[in-house]
Amino acid sequence: MATPPYGRAVQPARPFGKTLLPCLAILLASGFTLGCEVGPNYHRPSVQTPTAYRDLKASPPAAAQAQADSFANLPWWQVFQDAQLQDLIRTALKQNYDMQLATERINSARDVVTITRSKLFPQVQGDANFQGGKEQNFQTRFNFLSLGADAAFQLDLFGQLRRATEASRAELLATQEAQHTVTLTLVSDVASAYFALLQLDLQLEITQNTVKAQEASVKLTSFRLTNGVATRLDVLQAQQVLDTANAQIPDLERLIAQEEDAISILVGDYPHGIPRSRPLTDQSLPPDVPPGLPSTLLERRPDIREAEQLLVAANAQIGVAKAAFFPQISLTGSGGGGFGRSSAFSSLMSSQLGVWSYGAQVSQPIFTGGALRGNLHLAESQHQQALIAYKQAIQHAFGDVSDALIGYQKFHEVRVRQEQTVADLDESVRLSNMRYQGGTTTYLEVLDGQRSLFDAELVLAADRGNEYQSLVQLYKSLGGGWQQ
Repeated sequence: MATPPYGRAVQPARPFGKTLLPCLAILLASGFTLGCEVGPNYHRPSVQTPTAYRDLKASPPAAAQAQADSFANLPWWQVFQDAQLQDLIRTALKQNYDMQLATERINSARDVVTITRSKLFPQVQGDANFQGGKEQNFQTRFNFLSLGADAAFQLDLFGQLRRATEASRAELLATQEAQHTVTLTLVSDVASAYFALLQLDLQLEITQNTVKAQEASVKLTSFRLTNGVATRLDVLQAQQVLDTANAQIPDLERLIAQEEDAISILVGDYPHGIPRSRPLTDQSLPPDVPPGLPSTLLERRPDIREAEQLLVAANAQIGVAKAAFFPQISLTGSGGGGFGRSSAFSSLMSSQLGVWSYGAQVSQPIFTGGALRGNLHLAESQHQQALIAYKQAIQHAFGDVSDALIGYQKFHEVRVRQEQTVADLDESVRLSNMRYQGGTTTYLEVLDGQRSLFDAELVLAADRGNEYQSLVQLYKSLGGGWQQ
């Protein structure tokens, strides 16, 4: 049997996949089973919280159990039952730019998780090269194709990559909780602005009714002056109340237009008029607003949950920093083949050549000038900062709830008492008018009563608005409004 001119014929290359893939499988198994995770595992810190909210009467065990169903557990469309307000909130949740930014931040955080987690797997890269042409001197033609692939895999023996993935996942969850906070804030801001708009509408209505009443009073007083039963001073005093009311109308109209602009921006639109469904006096208030158990606040408030996830991420970063002290082991592999054809040698008209190799690399930090230790101390300090921020978020949450509960209770009491004040002044004005028309008193008494009644009605409108505003703040502080 003849021997080829250049020695033993080249054997066909063993397929690259059949050679390298089993090796990679072994490497993956060894990396996941033999590795350990340095650094502390996360445990929720113990935080002392109040057993009851401030200024709430102590409840028996049965009542306390019933309070587990908090007012904040209701979705926002059951709390705010005004149809127009519900439409505004839905529009805001779709079009508000803060909501869109929060959603995109979640997408970015999810991509970071994908990038970080990808380092747990082998990194494989393929290359292909084709050459062909004609040799001028020997008039030979050739075509040559080479295919190759390189694989690298870092053994995560000490959990550095897994801790980094744990941190990025916690940051993703924190970003999602941040979106819930944006939702909660947006719902409460729209509701608060809407009730403020209804309050201004009510004050404008009161002012316009006062103008109409005073115009009639001025006409009546002028008529009495003509008939000699009133003085010029009576007419001027009646005109003063009318002028005072007329002067407030433009300012109220300005505030209404600006509040409509603010709501338009909240719903993601350009400034425009805002339709109303029901006036402030027809809005319903819940008969009872149970706050629920204080312990549930930690799970319901998204800002607390966000702070905890950031604490989880900071805890995992300690493991990343500690793992940097240990050896880094990387495994590499490569393989490929060459396929060619040349007209110079008949025996090499068609040939194949296969190559493959593997290796390992170990890297151990020896001297870094304190960089690794400084990085560990930095991670521990950032963890401590996250722990403090978590405790601070809980403290602020209970402060918010306490303020909101006190505000809602006291604004309700103020509104009820102011209603009685308005009723008393209204009766006083009616009696003063009767006394004036009967000639038993001066118009100054009527004037004082009308001024006091006008001011009291404006205050009552503000008290109604404050009561609804405090309800919105209570709902927000308890962590309600972000559930979809």
